[in-house]
Amino acid sequence: MSTVLVVDDEPQILRALQINLHAHGYQVVPAPNGAAALLAAQTHAIDVVVLDLGLPDMDGLEVIAGLRGWTEVPIIVLSARHGSHDKVEALDAGADDYVTKPFGLDELLARLRAATRRAGTRVDEPLVETDEFTVDLANKRVTRDGAPVRMTPTEWSVLELLVRNPGRLVSQRQILSEVWGPAYAKETHYLRVYMAQLRRKLEPDPANPAHLLTEAGMGYRFQP
Repeated sequence: MSTVLVVDDEPQILRALQINLHAHGYQVVPAPNGAAALLAAQTHAIDVVVLDLGLPDMDGLEVIAGLRGWTEVPIIVLSARHGSHDKVEALDAGADDYVTKPFGLDELLARLRAATRRAGTRVDEPLVETDEFTVDLANKRVTRDGAPVRMTPTEWSVLELLVRNPGRLVSQRQILSEVWGPAYAKETHYLRVYMAQLRRKLEPDPANPAHLLTEAGMGYRFQP
């Protein structure tokens, strides 16, 4: 039985989807807002997400971004926004499919079947912990000794890429291309500056890092 996280702030739609999806063999975890959705995704084994974009506490695109920070679970957007721009934004943010309201149940069931067929089996943990600091990939936060660590967007992007590949060498070219863009693939001095900043913020002894390691001439490695 696949588990579907259904995120919608309209109680009637939420209840109807619970009843109908359960009748077709799905287990349903309901969430009335974005915060509840992100929490549910971390505490349940979710196979697919059905997400409304118009939520009371945050935009659905923020929920997609929060999920994509740590998991590749399929996301089907279910929204009253019909414009092509909204669809492109949702898909670019990481959604796998887009269904407009009003919708037919048969269509949604078909999209769910297709999404679960395509789904991979690997889901990363949303929290990555070391002895010194914790990285919350879902909520894009870092704490050290229980206190929040202020990160610039670029620092976060570099750290996230390394943390999502624990123990693996991530090349200088890959980091530069993914964080700054392909045109910066040879600007290795950028990396030296930002890695030094990250070590000052996270490592007890920045000169002798235990977690953010340099592989001379090749790249960097995150050691949990």
